[in-house]
Amino acid sequence: MPAPKKTARRTLLVTSASLASLASLASVTLTAPAAVAAPSPSPSTSSSASASASASASKSPSATPPANMSTVGGARLGQPGAQVTLSNGAPVLPKDLTARSWIVADAESGEVLAAQNAHWRLPPASTLKMLFADTLLPRFPRTTAHKVVPSDLAGIGSGSSMVGIKENETYTVHDLWLGVFLRSGNDAVHVLSAMNGGVANTVKEMNEHAEELQALDTHVVSPDGYDASGQVSSAYDLTLFARSGLQKADFREYCSTVRAKFPGETKKNKKGKSTRGTFEIQNTNRLLTGDYDISQYQGIAGVKNGNTTNAGATFTGVAERNGKVLLVTVMNPEKNDHNEVYKETAALFDWGFQAAGKVTPVGELVAPKSAAQADAQPGANPSPGQAGGTGNGKASATPVATAAAGNGSGGMGIALAITGGLLVLLPAGAYVVNRRWPLPDLVRRRSRS
Repeated sequence: MPAPKKTARRTLLVTSASLASLASLASVTLTAPAAVAAPSPSPSTSSSASASASASASKSPSATPPANMSTVGGARLGQPGAQVTLSNGAPVLPKDLTARSWIVADAESGEVLAAQNAHWRLPPASTLKMLFADTLLPRFPRTTAHKVVPSDLAGIGSGSSMVGIKENETYTVHDLWLGVFLRSGNDAVHVLSAMNGGVANTVKEMNEHAEELQALDTHVVSPDGYDASGQVSSAYDLTLFARSGLQKADFREYCSTVRAKFPGETKKNKKGKSTRGTFEIQNTNRLLTGDYDISQYQGIAGVKNGNTTNAGATFTGVAERNGKVLLVTVMNPEKNDHNEVYKETAALFDWGFQAAGKVTPVGELVAPKSAAQADAQPGANPSPGQAGGTGNGKASATPVATAAAGNGSGGMGIALAITGGLLVLLPAGAYVVNRRWPLPDLVRRRSRS
């Protein structure tokens, strides 16, 4: 299939297969029943087991979504049940979706193609680390070195996922972000929080940033997503965090990295000389890496997964196909099959790519407050989609992420690069109510020869 033509919005190189032809359907608006009951909590695998929680937000929430939810992004997004408006030729929603909450949105236009209980405030697990990263990535150059002291690792919840940071060892900021994104390391989150003035200050700044993004369903208590009383977010808000984070080259790099080397512990060899090796860490996003029961998703480029006792499995992903970039968030599938959150995400991606242009949007992803204010000023320039960690304040023009292949990977060898770029202002009048907030140019997966 030939690559899409260049547009003023972006250039995309596409290698996806042709979509199957779809049967024509009469235009219909669908509202599905309320979400099904959630399963019994299972041990945490991404953030941690739950701490003791008070009745509302920390304990496993009701199986029924609230009758009245936020209407940020559109009135239909505040209604319980599935919301979708199909036109001729549009496919029906996937069968057997069991998630309490989900959303399918165009990452650039912000149009919400379909959603279910998008504003249901639920425990977010480690998907909250997207907000953590979007808040703190600009603070420290990636080459900054930090020696870990015991207080940096204080307060990490029992059962937390860890990347393996050791006291009295020195790590770069780059190392720490790899630990956050690939291993969902709560130890890396706490070290970065300590560098940022402490956990309390980091939580405060995360809540402030959520408000700036108009993610009003979110209340942060613990920066790592560990189950905590009162800590909630929503599929809508998690999608806003991903969309904001993807404007930053560092964020795009880390969330799309499949594997990396992480510093080990300093030890003395037989000659008494201190040496420090490395060990490999791999991304726990199974749509990015694949698993025995699920393949790498064609066009996937991140973003973040999570799993705690109270939250269940959560995931936000971004993928591109045929020039279309979609964001999908899935929260807490009732079905507890292995990798179920990824399977339901993949089904929603498939539906979204087939349905794009054939459905009437049911809402929109709102722009940040500052973007709306800047757009209101004639001649205002957008800010670069670049995290401060690169140290030059300019968007990268070269690939920033590569998923290295290992020998004997059985078809797992791939190359993925996400090219940096600046945000683009559309012609006057086009960036209004449903504001287009383009992602930088993306280059997707291609099999290595």
